[in-house]
Amino acid sequence: MAFNDVMRKAFPFISAAASLGGPLGVMAATVVGKAIGADKPPAGTTDGIAGAIAGAMADPAQRAALVKAEQDFQLQMAELGYKDSEELAATAAADRASARNREIQVRDWTPRIMAFIVVTLCFAGEGLYFRYGAPANASPELIGRILGTLDSALILVLSYYFGSSAGSDRKTEIMANGNANEHK
Repeated sequence: MAFNDVMRKAFPFISAAASLGGPLGVMAATVVGKAIGADKPPAGTTDGIAGAIAGAMADPAQRAALVKAEQDFQLQMAELGYKDSEELAATAAADRASARNREIQVRDWTPRIMAFIVVTLCFAGEGLYFRYGAPANASPELIGRILGTLDSALILVLSYYFGSSAGSDRKTEIMANGNANEHK
């Protein structure tokens, strides 16, 4: 059983919000960061939050604080209208389906053009950097930030057109359950 499966079972609301990303992922990351006493909250992504939780599980006090944080977060999500973590996770699936359905219905070229621009800029920017190095008058932090932003945008484009890791996680879970049933 992968740690993300453990996280989904032990912290269902935090896990579901992390899989959504965006404002709810940031909320989940903030809750986890406060619970473990981190100076800075983890990234509002499934991997960022799972990493922070994995690091805190060895300490009984932090583990108890995470359980309390999950309960508080569950109440906070209930106030926002989410009765259970499955409903929150379904929101993420519906959001992806809605975006893809919009493109099918509208046949808008804007996402394709933007994707082409992002992919071109990413490969051109990184290619130029590796070929010629950074400009002499540019700070390394600025170059790193620009290339990091392009990398993040490329990941979004690839996830949009080829699916996100959420579907892969679900396939892994189904396969693991199928293998467990075979060995009984």
